[in-house]
Amino acid sequence: MAVKIRLRRMGSRNAAFYRVIVQDGRYAPTGRFIETLGWYDPKQDGNNFSLNIDRVNYWLENGAQPSDTAASLIKKAEALPAEKSVSGEVTEEEVPAAAVEAEAEVAEETAEVAPVEEKAE
Repeated sequence: MAVKIRLRRMGSRNAAFYRVIVQDGRYAPTGRFIETLGWYDPKQDGNNFSLNIDRVNYWLENGAQPSDTAASLIKKAEALPAEKSVSGEVTEEEVPAAAVEAEAEVAEETAEVAPVEEKAE
């Protein structure tokens, strides 16, 4: 089985973004895939991609072949500090204060709800 690391197009027309995936090379890029390794948004300014370098290295060690664009993203991600290249985590600075307050209010409301009494049989 020839495993590839490639990009999978997502999003709507004129608003495309890509997921970096591991896939059997015999399937179409829109078909089944094994794992998602990160994302790439060409329209975003600045750091427009994120990759899980540990999983990328695992797949490369096991013989996965990256596409040209995926290889370019991997090369850029390895040059960045680890904190900026790993996806799946949101730092505290990225979370708006309003969202934290709203979550706290929801937690208080659910705590105030009395438990349902069970009928004695």
